[in-house]
Amino acid sequence: MSRSAAVGPHATVLLDVEGMKCGGCVRSVERTLLEQQGVQEASVNLVTRSAWLCLDGEGEALDGVLKALADRGFPAKPRSQSLLPAVGQSLEDSWGWWRQWRQLMVALVLLLLSVLGHLAEGGHLSLPVVGELPFHAALATAALFGPGRSILVGGWKAMWAGAPSMDTLVGLGVSSAYGASVVALVWPQVGWPCFFNEPVMLLGFVLLGRFLEERARVRTGRALKQLAALQPDQARLVMADGSVREVAVAALRPGEQLQLLAGDRIPVDGVVIEGRSAVDVSSLTGEPLPLEAAPGTELSSGSLNLEGTLVLEVQRVGAETALARIIAMVDQAQARKAPIQGLADRVAGGFCYGVISLATVTFLFWWQVGPRLWPDLLAEPMHAAHHHGVVGHGLHGPLGAGAETPFGLALQLAIAVLVIACPCALGLATPTVITVSSGLAARQGWLFRGGDVIELAASLDRVVFDKTGTLTLGRPLVAEIMASVDPVRTLQLAASVEHTSRHPLAYALLQEAQRRNLSLLPVTASRTLPGLGVSGALEGVGETVRVGAPEWLQREGVVWSSSFQAVLDQVAGRGQSLLAVALGSEPLGLISVDDRLRPDASVALQRLRGQGLKLAMLSGDRQPSVERLGHQLGFTSEQLAWQLLPEQKLDRLETYRRTGKVAMVGDGINDAPALAAADLGIAVGTGTQIAQDTADLVLLGDRLEAVPEALQLAQRTMVKIRQNLIWAFGYNLLALPVAAGALLPGFGLLLSPPLAALLMALSSITVVLNALSLRLP
Repeated sequence: MSRSAAVGPHATVLLDVEGMKCGGCVRSVERTLLEQQGVQEASVNLVTRSAWLCLDGEGEALDGVLKALADRGFPAKPRSQSLLPAVGQSLEDSWGWWRQWRQLMVALVLLLLSVLGHLAEGGHLSLPVVGELPFHAALATAALFGPGRSILVGGWKAMWAGAPSMDTLVGLGVSSAYGASVVALVWPQVGWPCFFNEPVMLLGFVLLGRFLEERARVRTGRALKQLAALQPDQARLVMADGSVREVAVAALRPGEQLQLLAGDRIPVDGVVIEGRSAVDVSSLTGEPLPLEAAPGTELSSGSLNLEGTLVLEVQRVGAETALARIIAMVDQAQARKAPIQGLADRVAGGFCYGVISLATVTFLFWWQVGPRLWPDLLAEPMHAAHHHGVVGHGLHGPLGAGAETPFGLALQLAIAVLVIACPCALGLATPTVITVSSGLAARQGWLFRGGDVIELAASLDRVVFDKTGTLTLGRPLVAEIMASVDPVRTLQLAASVEHTSRHPLAYALLQEAQRRNLSLLPVTASRTLPGLGVSGALEGVGETVRVGAPEWLQREGVVWSSSFQAVLDQVAGRGQSLLAVALGSEPLGLISVDDRLRPDASVALQRLRGQGLKLAMLSGDRQPSVERLGHQLGFTSEQLAWQLLPEQKLDRLETYRRTGKVAMVGDGINDAPALAAADLGIAVGTGTQIAQDTADLVLLGDRLEAVPEALQLAQRTMVKIRQNLIWAFGYNLLALPVAAGALLPGFGLLLSPPLAALLMALSSITVVLNALSLRLP
C-alpha cells in the first residue's frame, strides 16, 4: 500500500525534510510542494527541517510530493506519529551528533593549520614545512575534497536544480579561490596570486559556524522533546487473575487495566476505577496544584501520580492520547509560518541569484575599472609583498597584502561577497522564534495552531468573553443558606429529597452536602414537578419536605413571615437561582445557588486591560445575572450583552470586527460558532479535545490568567521576530557593499573572505540566540 492511500480528503501531513540549509532552500522546497498535484497548502520550517502540507488526498499525492522533493535534492519522509523513539532513530541521532562533533574537530584543525601558515609566512614562526607553498596546496586540496566535499556537491546540485543555496555561494567562493591558486601554481607566468590558505580558513569558519548554529537550533526544539519524554516506555498491566505484569506501552489496548504506583508517569489516557491519590498535571496544563484523583476521575498521559496506588482503565493509547495530540498540535504550529515571514522568504528565494550577480559585477569592476580609477590601491600591497620577500606566488596574508594584481584583488573581493551573504539569517529569523515560543507555550498548556495565530494574537484590539463556563466555573454551586435557624439541617433535608433528581440545581445541593460531609436520609417517596421543584418523604422525618421555587411552595400552603419575605425580596435582585425549603407548612430557609466566578477572573481581566485591550462580555443568561457579574468584574454597561441567541452573538462579533481584530474566549463546547467567527478563537477548559476544530488557541486547565499570559507571550514573540528580521536584512544590506569594496577607496577598509565567513556564521548564530532569549523571564 502506498503512503498516500492513508491520506484522507484535505488531510494534513508533516514531513521531515533533509538538505535545507538556508532561506533559499525553504523557498525552493515550498515552491516544489505547491507545484505538486493535490497539494492545497504548504508551509516549510527551516529550524525543525519540516514541511506542513494540506492534501486533497487524491491519487498518489503524497508519493508524488516525496519523489519531487527527492529529485530536487531534498529527500523527505512522513513524520511518525509514535511518541516512542525507535532504536534506529536513536542510533541515527547518535550518529548525527558524532558527525557534528567530528565536523567541529575538523574545523578547528583547519583553522589552526591556517593560522600557523600565516605566522610562518610572516616570519613570526619557524616552521619551514608549514610555511611552504606545497604544504598549503596539499592542505587546501585535502580540505576541499574532504570536509568541504559535501558543501561543493550540495551547492552544485542546488544550482543545477535551479535553486542556488548557501552551499552554492560557499562552494563558488572556495572553488574560485582554489582554482585560481592551482592555475597560479602550475602556470606562474599569468601573475595570479595563490589563495591556498583562503579556502582552508574559509571552510574552517563555515564548518564552525554550522556546528554552533546546529547546537543552538537543537535547543530551540528542546521543549517539545521534553513533552515527548513524559510518556514512559513500560506500564504495569493488571491481568485477569489480579497479577501485575510489565508490558510495553505500545502494546496496550482500550479496556485494559493498569496499576499506577506513587511516582509513576501515566502512560495513557484513562479513568480511575480504584484508589485515591494526588496527581500532578502541571506538565500538561500548567496547573500548579495537584488534581485529587478518585474513582471516576479521568487522567491524561504524561501526568504524574504523587501519592497512592491507582488502578486505571485504559481509554486512549498512542497517537490518540492527550499528550500525543498536544505534541501533534505543537508540531503543526511550528511548521505553519507567520505571515511576517513572507517578505523574508520572497527575498531569500532570489537572494542567491542576486549575490552571484553582485559577486560577478564586483569581480569585473575591480579587475577592469577599479585599479584605473584608484591606481594607488595596489601600490601599498605590492610594496608590502616585496618588503616581506614574497615574489611570484603570494601566500595569503591580510586582504590586500597579497593582491599584487587587479585580478587578485578582484577575485578576493568577489569571494568575500559570495561568502559574507547570509540567506540563513533570513530563513531562520521567524521559524526559530516560532519554535521556541510554541514550545514554551506547550509547556504551559497553551496550544497555538501556528505562527500565523501567534502573529494575530499579538495584534488584537478587543477580547470578548462568554460568561457561563468561561468567566464562571460553569457548575452551579450553593452560594448561601439564609433565613434558617439550622442551616445544616436545612441543607441535609433538601439534598436528601433532591438525591434522585438530575437537575443542575440538585447537583449543586448534593455537592455542598458532600463538601460538608453530611449523610443523606433515605427517600421513601418523591414527586418532581418540572420547573417548580421536588417534594418527598424521608425516613425518620414525619412531614413532607419540599424544595423548589418560593412561589410554588406558597401555592402548596407554606406560609412565611414578613422577615422571611424581606430576605427573599433582597436576594431576588441578585440574579441568583433561589430555592425555598419547607417541612410541612413551615419554611426552613432559603438556599441561593449561583455559578461562581472563576477565582482568577478579575485579575485576568485587569491584566488584559493593562495590555491596552478592549473587553466585552456576551451571554445568553438573564439580564440581572449578567449585569451583576459584569459590574463585579469592571465591565461597563456598553460592554455587556445578555439573553443573546447564537445568531445574535455572531452579529455582535461582526460589529466588533469592523473596528479592529477580535478574539472570542469560550469554553469550547457551546461556543464553537462564535470561536470560529472571531478573528482569533480561544478555548479555555480542562479538556484536551475542546474546540480543536474551531479554536485557534487552546488553553488547557482552569486558569483564566492563561489568556493574558498567552497573549503577552505572543507579543514578546513578535518583538523577537521583528528584531531578527531587522538584523537579517540590516546585516546583508551593510555587509554586502563593504565586502564588495565600497569602503576601499575612501577608507582602505576591506573584508577578507575568512573574516566574511566568520561574520556570516555569526549572523546566523545571533538570530538563533536572540530567539532562545525568549526563554528569559
